[in-house]
Amino acid sequence: MKITAGKLAGLKAVSNDRGVIAAAAMDQRGSLQKALAKEKGSDVGERDLVEFKSLVTEVLTPHASAILLDPEWGLPASKRRAKNAGLLLAYEKTGYDKTGPGRLPDLLDEWSVRRLKDAGADCIKILLYYTPFDPKDVNDKKHAWVERIGDECRANDIPFFLEFVTYDESMDEKGPEFAKKKPEAVIGSMRELTKDRYGVDVMKVEVPINMKFVEGTRASGGTKVYSKQEAKDAFRRAADAATKPFIYLSAGVSNSEFTEALELAAEAGTRFSGVLCGRATWKDGIPVYAKQGADAFRAWLQNEGVKNITNVNARLKPAQPWFAFYGAKSADDLR
Repeated sequence: MKITAGKLAGLKAVSNDRGVIAAAAMDQRGSLQKALAKEKGSDVGERDLVEFKSLVTEVLTPHASAILLDPEWGLPASKRRAKNAGLLLAYEKTGYDKTGPGRLPDLLDEWSVRRLKDAGADCIKILLYYTPFDPKDVNDKKHAWVERIGDECRANDIPFFLEFVTYDESMDEKGPEFAKKKPEAVIGSMRELTKDRYGVDVMKVEVPINMKFVEGTRASGGTKVYSKQEAKDAFRRAADAATKPFIYLSAGVSNSEFTEALELAAEAGTRFSGVLCGRATWKDGIPVYAKQGADAFRAWLQNEGVKNITNVNARLKPAQPWFAFYGAKSADDLR
């Protein structure tokens, strides 16, 4: 296995000295704007979003191998990241197409992979709502979309991180019925989207279960969908479906729930290569910023935010270097 020079440099830039990706995520746009406005009780403009992202980046990146930002409001923040932290930039528009079925994605109109690279990106990331259970015509559009981005990243010799989020428009995605479907949705997505044709270098994936429905966990809400053993089996089967390195996303759950999920992944012997973790580290600070301002939020980040990211980092000891996925002992073995 060999990796091109640009892709190798990008992956090394966003990894720690062990080759594990311990990245923070701060590319939220529409959801962040709504959450801040709700807490503030008034509209939130560009200045607030830039300031919020900049504070998160400044305080948390000394404890991260990289930061994921958006080029719309995150570029000023990218200049305030720690020297040790690489930069991933998002390429997709926030949200998805609500005019038809399938949650179809779109790219930012004024950006390209070349432009994101020129803006300082070490890696490119896109988010895709995906389920293998969608009609073929819907998924054919998504497959072609991912292929185009993969080819664009190949042409510019920069790593391509694909984040997928599973869904079902016919049910509550936080409820027990979807929790029953989630393992197969995640496994099928990993099996499809790690095919070479898509050009994905690292998959940013959901944990394949909903921790609130795992019997005997701290996160359990009392309703059982899976036993702990069944949950661990789902982690293993999803990992076995992947043909590329993968990292876990926090999907907006609490810090305690996400760290418990990482513990379960480790117990299952899952060969994950790290995390790209956003809201589990900073979302509880949203009301602090909205109601008390930047200085109070900075203080909160320095205390609670750092504590949260440290909790996540502590669960990365069992994570395997991304290059180990290819049987290499170091990243440079793939030159």
